[in-house]
Amino acid sequence: SPLKQCIVRDFGFLAWILTMTTAGLNEWRLWRVGNATIISSGEAWVGIWRMCFYSHVLPDMENCRSISISDSFLPVEIPVAQVLMMLAAIFGLAANICAAVAVRMAYFSVEDRRSIRLVFLLAGALYLLTGTSSLVPLAWNMNSVLKNSTIDFPPEFQIPAPPVSQRVGSAIGVGLCASVATLLSGLDGCLSTKVIINFISVTEECSVCVCVCVLVASAFM
Repeated sequence: SPLKQCIVRDFGFLAWILTMTTAGLNEWRLWRVGNATIISSGEAWVGIWRMCFYSHVLPDMENCRSISISDSFLPVEIPVAQVLMMLAAIFGLAANICAAVAVRMAYFSVEDRRSIRLVFLLAGALYLLTGTSSLVPLAWNMNSVLKNSTIDFPPEFQIPAPPVSQRVGSAIGVGLCASVATLLSGLDGCLSTKVIINFISVTEECSVCVCVCVLVASAFM
């Protein structure tokens, strides 16, 4: 139904917000360390941009170290995630702009329905790119966590390697949900564009009929 399609399309915008949130979260990997001398909680959070942990020994309670794409000690999935998550944010922004333009074209004085359909298709394709760009690094990093793959952090990070164990962080869970919602929005945009255009046309015709009825009723009052 048109209502369902509108709801699914709105998921694309919300999923884009969640995708950008996922990129900034630290909880991609939760490392359980054996030596709690420095890391008081015994657990460190490893994201794609930072690594953080709590400590009662160091001057700051929460200690974070930045992770750069140029760091040689990083496994390949982390720099790839940095690049792809930024691309996902850009693709998502472009998709939302295209969707907004398409809706505006459909409602305001654009008679060429083919052009509107092409813009809707472009928005759907961009949503698919957004979902794919975020899903690949999320799945790759989740696989590394499940394999308990280590990262050889330098001494200044003050985190022992390898970890005793790892578990998937909340950021990956949020990101996977956002990726699925974005892919659904993209598929909906590509497959149901004609239905949306027809629905808008019917809505416009109904609006005209209502206006005419109101004017006729006013003339006889």
